[in-house]
Amino acid sequence: MKNLLIAILLIASVLIACTPDGGAQKFYLGTYTKEESKGIYQFELKEDGNMVSLGLKAEVANPSFLAFDASKRFLIAVKEENKEGQVESYKITAAGLEVINSSSSGGAHPCHIKVNRSNQVVAANYSGGNVAWLRVDNEGRLSDLEHVSQHEGTGPTNRQKGPHAHSAWFVGDEVIAVDLGTDELWVYNQQKELKQKVKLAAGAGPRHLTTHPGSGSLYVVNELNNTVTRVVHNEGVWKVKESITTLPSDFKGNSSCADIHVSEDGQFVYASNRGHNSIAIFKVEDNGQLKAIGHESVRGDHPRNFAISPDGEFLLVANKNTNNIVSFKRNKTSGLLSFVNEIKTPEPVCILFE
Repeated sequence: MKNLLIAILLIASVLIACTPDGGAQKFYLGTYTKEESKGIYQFELKEDGNMVSLGLKAEVANPSFLAFDASKRFLIAVKEENKEGQVESYKITAAGLEVINSSSSGGAHPCHIKVNRSNQVVAANYSGGNVAWLRVDNEGRLSDLEHVSQHEGTGPTNRQKGPHAHSAWFVGDEVIAVDLGTDELWVYNQQKELKQKVKLAAGAGPRHLTTHPGSGSLYVVNELNNTVTRVVHNEGVWKVKESITTLPSDFKGNSSCADIHVSEDGQFVYASNRGHNSIAIFKVEDNGQLKAIGHESVRGDHPRNFAISPDGEFLLVANKNTNNIVSFKRNKTSGLLSFVNEIKTPEPVCILFE
């Protein structure tokens, strides 16, 4: 029995020595390629919050937003271009990302993409002012365009002279497109038919949204007026409730919002400020309203995108103008953030955890 125990302990020690760091989490980085960046990169977030670059995985122009297919065997990226944009599919291999095929995004400057559990793909085209539907098959191949919905309308600011679809999301059995140019959420049913338009404050400039995991309520971050708006589903339709500023009361400069995420437990909402260069932190009250509880400097300029790690322990921010990614430790009880580490990388704009 003693010899058997010794043998088991020896085998266990070998397995532990040979097993990769169990706390490490990998993520892909989408970038702009206007200066030094070459495309899509990969990094590893260590258990202590430090980050390590795993290098360039695909050379591609302006892969500004990324998503996985339902199986997570394939990565889907937009190629944000002035002319009609492209959506590109990659097979994830040990050596990197292997191109499978490309398809039209249906409009200029595709800036956001999502894939649902049925491998339906929806892309938002900012300059095109429209939303496109595609599919990805079991081999990772993208279909041709299935449908394009063209938005119409304007807003009161210089940024809103026409429609600007900035993101599109699968929410339940609907697709909700967020249009900065028209100050509206465009709600589509499964047949890709427009079901409802939800009007936000004039000049708000809605950009991204996040869905509360418990209530299903939406929190929409508004780029132009620096607010977060709560939208709830009531009697089959979406209705606007209230908005809260993302900026401290004493801030006097220019700023604009970019991204928003809710913690997995639904207790906290985070939003990024470009200009104030911070992450605004909110507590979700029992009634769903947000209460501002703090701001954390992003240690850089122009936080275009950020992500919460899958284990909920860290929040990573991509600062486009200062070419750095910054990691923060999340206090899961208070929701507050504490700086851990930063890593330099060119033109970071989208963080996608595996």
